[in-house]
Amino acid sequence: MKIKSLSLLVLLALVIATALPALAELAAPNTMGVSMGHVHVVAKDLAAQKAFLTALGGTVTHNGSLEMVQFPGVFINLRQGEPSGGTIGSRVNHFGLFVTDMNATLARVKPLGLTVTQNNPQQAFVLGPEGVRVELHEVKTIATPVVMDHVHLFVPDAIAARDWYVKMFGATPGERGAFKTATVPGGEISITKDETTVTTKGRVVDHIGFEVKNLTETVKRLEAAGIKMDRQPGLGGNGTTKIAFLYDPWGTYIELTEGLAPKK
Repeated sequence: MKIKSLSLLVLLALVIATALPALAELAAPNTMGVSMGHVHVVAKDLAAQKAFLTALGGTVTHNGSLEMVQFPGVFINLRQGEPSGGTIGSRVNHFGLFVTDMNATLARVKPLGLTVTQNNPQQAFVLGPEGVRVELHEVKTIATPVVMDHVHLFVPDAIAARDWYVKMFGATPGERGAFKTATVPGGEISITKDETTVTTKGRVVDHIGFEVKNLTETVKRLEAAGIKMDRQPGLGGNGTTKIAFLYDPWGTYIELTEGLAPKK
């Protein structure tokens, strides 16, 4: 990804950082009751995933039996399994983080022996364990050492995808360089046109998640708009978080949660 306007990137970082609670709970929802919730990694080696994500600045936590790594603005949820492939080639090509110090972040990652592609001093891609691709941008003005930036979708129709996320989840439409964007509190959905990718279901990033204020009412609203749920609302495996599942029209698997953040 090429940065066409560093000032725009810095402004976006400031907006996201100021919208987030300190160090960690999820961002306050938009007018549709939606905020960024999580990215769900299904991998064979959860210890390797934790080592990678903590090297990027995350903090290991849990909500009951649900294992998580927390970044300001998002959780990376973890489940052991056998993924069919990495993120490259999937509808979710990668997710992105802002960091205050690129050199320090990459120094922590280096002992893990992962592939790092650095396009310029402020931007790098790291290919994590089992093909979890993460983009890093250095933005020194953010309020914490690391913060959630975006989830990047590769879909056949970028404009239609942006419009769908705007309609269904109240996202704010926009553009960033060559990318269409749909932003909810806590993070941006960046969208690239690509005809070759496949559904996220079964990949190392199996799905993305939105936290919603009222899951039952959100599902009713989505069904009234013609969405067929893949899983109706119910309790997750941790016994406390309410969850439901659906696909977007291009095969991105989406979980809706209510009560994802661990109780204090």
